[in-house]
Amino acid sequence: MSSSPIVTPDWLNHHLEDSDLTVVDCRFELGDPEAGRKAYQNDHIPGAVYMDLEKDLSGKTRKHGGRHPLPDMNRFVEKIGRFGIGEGVRVIAYDDQGGAMAARLWWMLDYLGHEEVHVLDGGYQGWKEKGYPVTAEEPEPTATTFTPQIRRRSQLADMEDVKYHRGTLIDSRDPDRFSGKTEPIDPKAGHIPGAINYFWKNNLADGQRWKSAEALKQDFAFLSDEEGPIIYCGSGVTACANLLALRLAGVSKARLYAGSWSDWITYEENPVRTGDGI
Repeated sequence: MSSSPIVTPDWLNHHLEDSDLTVVDCRFELGDPEAGRKAYQNDHIPGAVYMDLEKDLSGKTRKHGGRHPLPDMNRFVEKIGRFGIGEGVRVIAYDDQGGAMAARLWWMLDYLGHEEVHVLDGGYQGWKEKGYPVTAEEPEPTATTFTPQIRRRSQLADMEDVKYHRGTLIDSRDPDRFSGKTEPIDPKAGHIPGAINYFWKNNLADGQRWKSAEALKQDFAFLSDEEGPIIYCGSGVTACANLLALRLAGVSKARLYAGSWSDWITYEENPVRTGDGI
C-alpha cells in the first residue's frame, strides 16, 4: 500500500471487504456535538465504526490543556483495540469537514506508532458523489490488542515547548481569528507572538479534496528550520490537517501543540498579539 496519508474513494471501494481494514467515521460539528453521530446512524460507509471528537478523541477539559485535550492514552489504546484496530490493520478515517476531524484520528494513531492510517480524500461527500454504497447498519468489530509505540518528543509539543521555540510556529485558524478581528469560541482573541498564519483549508484543492503533494510542497516552501515547525489552532484539531498536509509535502519534522490557543490563553502571563503580523 502507498505510504501516502491519503487514499482515494476508488481505492477504498476496491479494498472495502479486506479483512485487515477498519474504516472510521469521524464526522462531528462543534456547534452541534450530536450531529455527527446522528449522521452516522442515518448512513455511513459499510463497515465503518464511529469515533466522536469529544467522547473518543479528546479528554476531559481542565483549567489548562485546551478545549480538546488529548485523552488518556491508556484508555484510548483500549478503546481502539475494541474497535478492532491492532497491528497490521489498515485504518481509513473520514469526515465531512474537509478532513479536519479525520486528521485528528490520523495524527493520534500515527503518534502512537501505527503506520497504516490514512484519510479518505474527498471525505464522505466524495464517497457518495462516486455512487459508492452506504448503509445504516452498524458493525460489530472483533476486539484486538493495540500495542502503542509513542514518539512524544518528535511529534508533540506543550506550552513550555512553544514558549521557548525558536523555529517556525504556524497558526492553523482562519485569518480573522489569527488577527483577532473575531473570536467566536475562546475568551481571548489574537495569536501567539511569533506565529505565522497558514489556514488549514488552504490545503484543499476543490470541494473536500486535498491538494497534490507537489502543490503542497510549493505552499510550504517557506519552511527552512531544521528543528521543524510547531503547529497549533484553536484546540488541537484542525492543526492536525496542517500536519497531514506537511506529511504529504514531505516534511517529517513537525509537532502538534495539542492544547493550542485555548490552552495558551489560560496562562495569564502568556503574551497575546493581534493584527496580521507575527
